This record gives sequence, structure tokens and C-alpha cells, in this order.
Amino acid sequence: MTATEGQPWLQGVVATPLGNVPRVVTQLTWQDHLGAVRVRCAVGRMDYRVEPGLYAAGQPNETSQVFVSANYKLSFDHLRGSLAGIDGWILVLDTDGINVWCAAGKGTFGTDELVRRVETVGLARVVTHRRLIVPQLGASGVAAHEVRERSGFSVVYGPVRAADIPAFVRNGMAATAEMRRVQFGLWDRLVLVPVELVCWWRWLGWLLLALLVAGGVSRVGGYDVRQALELAPRTVLLAAACYVGAAIAVPALLPWLPGRAFAVKGAAAGVLIWGLFAAGLNGWAVRDAAAWCFIMVTMASFLGLQFTGATTFTSESGVRREMRLAMPCQIAALAVGVGLFVVARLLGG
Repeated sequence: MTATEGQPWLQGVVATPLGNVPRVVTQLTWQDHLGAVRVRCAVGRMDYRVEPGLYAAGQPNETSQVFVSANYKLSFDHLRGSLAGIDGWILVLDTDGINVWCAAGKGTFGTDELVRRVETVGLARVVTHRRLIVPQLGASGVAAHEVRERSGFSVVYGPVRAADIPAFVRNGMAATAEMRRVQFGLWDRLVLVPVELVCWWRWLGWLLLALLVAGGVSRVGGYDVRQALELAPRTVLLAAACYVGAAIAVPALLPWLPGRAFAVKGAAAGVLIWGLFAAGLNGWAVRDAAAWCFIMVTMASFLGLQFTGATTFTSESGVRREMRLAMPCQIAALAVGVGLFVVARLLGG
């Protein structure tokens, strides 16, 4: 059985000159929503895909529009869910289970795959027109003139969001300025928090382990296990709170955090989080407060830097450049923070 056969989002077939094409259900079910939640939490994310090929929505015929999608099921679900009441074809490209925008950057949602898939499914024998509706976020990977020269099909770039497809179709396949605008509002940013938390928790674990071990360093020589255990609750609280707080604060406050670089925005969020804890925790030695300032700012800066891969505001070259500049600084700052944490123990902080 393939990843498509026997799926609850399929219902019947549509006959074509090339044989039967599976019909998709355009009403998303609780299984679809549950699957979306799972991949938002990075559970089975790279295996959440459908088989590439041709699908039908409603009762399409030879004049119905052809909508192009990636085979990442979340992208596929957004598209089919927007086609309720629309008779159309869905041409799914093999993007290795990656969403449209990322796959366009990687080249899997691109000219070659689009031309190959048109030929593989025999699309020219299914429809009489020669038009493909490609999502706007896939435009960076698709050269429309090459697609036309190699396949005979012209490319029409659809709206940014699949939810705008009904209005786009009613408007004669013309997108308004609003449909072309990439939105990245509060909900769009916050929905990405779970996957960031899950992806980097191992790094938090290693940092916690280092700090817990360092907590037992004693100024009288040797190693004081009791001291390490006494410090452990506060250490775990501060590190975990910063990790969760930064993962939420960076996307939530993104438009208002200073700087253009995401690492700088993250560092600003880290300063804010540190300030809240420094004001709220009495009895913090100055040396310990300084250590946690470096540690928290570094953690938040690192999480902010990772957020570059979750927004359409960045480019691959820009991300690489920022990583080359930011990561050495983050490593150095974290080393200083852990070093100050050890010094505080040696000085009796």
C-alpha cells in the first residue's frame, strides 16, 4: 500500500482518458487536524506526505483548472480544503515531503519536477487547456517561460494563501494586491513555537547537564554534591523558563524587537527575560546574575537565529551570512556565561 491508498481523505475516482483519478475529500476531518498538530510538534514531520501524481476535487472535466501542490500533506491539505465547491485537478509534485516555499528554495518544487510531473501523469490528455496554477510561494523555484517551452503549459501564479483560491477563481484567475501580500501575523508566528521547542530541547539538556555538574564545584576544593543538588532546582527553573520564554517571546514580539538580524532580536528577548528574573529572584549574587545574563541572552539569541528558517522574510544567503557571524559570538558568550557560573561557585556565590 502506498502512502495514498486507503486514506480517509480519498473518496471515489474520476474517470479520464488515461484511467481513473482518485478524488480527494475537500472537507478536512479530525484526523487531518490531528495530523497537523502532530507535525507542528515535529512528530513524524518528514514522513507527512502524499504520493505525487494527479488528484481530482469535485467533478472536474477537461476544462477544469489544474492546481499545483507540494506533496507535504500539510500543504496538500490547505489546498484541497480550499477547493470545496470547486471542480478542479490537483497536480502534486514530489518535493520529498517539504512544503512549497522551502521546496522552491531547495529546487524540488521547481521547473524540472513540474515539467516531469506534467508528462508523467499525461496531463495534456486530461485537460484541453494548457494552464497550471502554481502557488505564489513556489515562484522562486519555477521558471514560467521554461515550463511553457518544455511542456506547452503556461504558468499562472496563484495567491499566497490557499484560502484565497475561491476568490482568485471568481476573479478570473487574477490575484488582488492583498492576495499577493505575504502576511506573517501573530498567529502565523506563534503556531511555529511547538516545533522550535521540540527541535532544540536536546541542546537544552546538554546545557542543563553542564550547569548541574558545574554547580558542585566548591571553593574549598573537591566536589560538593550537596551544593549541586541545592542549586539544581533554580538552575533547571532558570534554563527551562528562558528556553520556553525565548521560544515564545521571539515570534510574539518579532516586529518590535530591535535589530534586523534574528540573532540580535533573540538576544534582545533574552535581555528582557533575564531582567524579569533578576528583578523577581531575591538573593542573586552579582556574579550569578552576570553568568545567567550571558547564558539567557545566548539561549534566546540561538532560538531567534533558528527562527530565520520559519519566516518568508529571509533568504538562504542572508541566513547563511547571519549564521556565520552570529554562531561564533553565541558560542563565546555561552562559554563566558558558564565560566562565570563556575567562578561564582569558586567564590562562594
